[in-house]
Amino acid sequence: MKNRFLAMKIMFRNITFFFLLAIALQACKKDDDNQPVEDPRAENKQPLGASAEDILSNSTYQKLTVELVYSEFYKPTQQTINHFKDFINGLVNKSQGVVFVETVVEEQPNDPFTIEEIKEIEDRVRTQYTEGNNIAIYVFFSNGSSQNDTQTRVTLGTAYRNTSMVIYERTIKVVTNEDSVTLPLLETTTVEHEFGHILGLTNIQNDDIHESHEDLENLKHCKVEGCLMYYDATNVTKSSVRNFVQGRNSVPVFDPLCLEDLDEKRGL
Repeated sequence: MKNRFLAMKIMFRNITFFFLLAIALQACKKDDDNQPVEDPRAENKQPLGASAEDILSNSTYQKLTVELVYSEFYKPTQQTINHFKDFINGLVNKSQGVVFVETVVEEQPNDPFTIEEIKEIEDRVRTQYTEGNNIAIYVFFSNGSSQNDTQTRVTLGTAYRNTSMVIYERTIKVVTNEDSVTLPLLETTTVEHEFGHILGLTNIQNDDIHESHEDLENLKHCKVEGCLMYYDATNVTKSSVRNFVQGRNSVPVFDPLCLEDLDEKRGL
């Protein structure tokens, strides 16, 4: 009788233990359920300039995908696309190469756009994201203008995240009157200038080795006249486009100081 009572006591303790264990496990499951879901796009929502080394070098990402997003009537010129491809291939070191993807979307409503609205558009239409050994860049050729435009001055493009930029294609078409020479020149200059900002120029992350060449009157731009990152490279008024292209028959390039900064960012 005593042995039977002892056995029942042990069984009761075991049942109690497993009951409490089940409650604990269920509580852990509920705690896990309440954990925030990791944003799969987080790698593409970092501050401007933060991915310069990842884009330029082969150490973390061995492949680069560049997505060009535009609506039917706001596709960049083929001259711009070809020049941009050569420009990027000449800058980056990717053992698995650079891939360009063109995505055609519907025209986006409610322009002129704030930069927050541009980010919302990206969330809707972007298809290429950084994943695995591939880092992705997004370039949106907007069918609308920037809300920052004034009666005399316009915004041609803005780089706003580590892998994101907008080109105000409609504005470029308007100010150039879609001239066959002026349009691709201004368009290409704008795209490559904004890409320079994505690469951290000039002193975007306060890490350039040549801080003295930042234009203190026009921050985050190079003070070397004629450089791609010079403030006037894309600083045009509605009435000054002719002056912009006068005497210029090619897209500006990085000056030696900017090139040295890029070498530093890529770890050379």
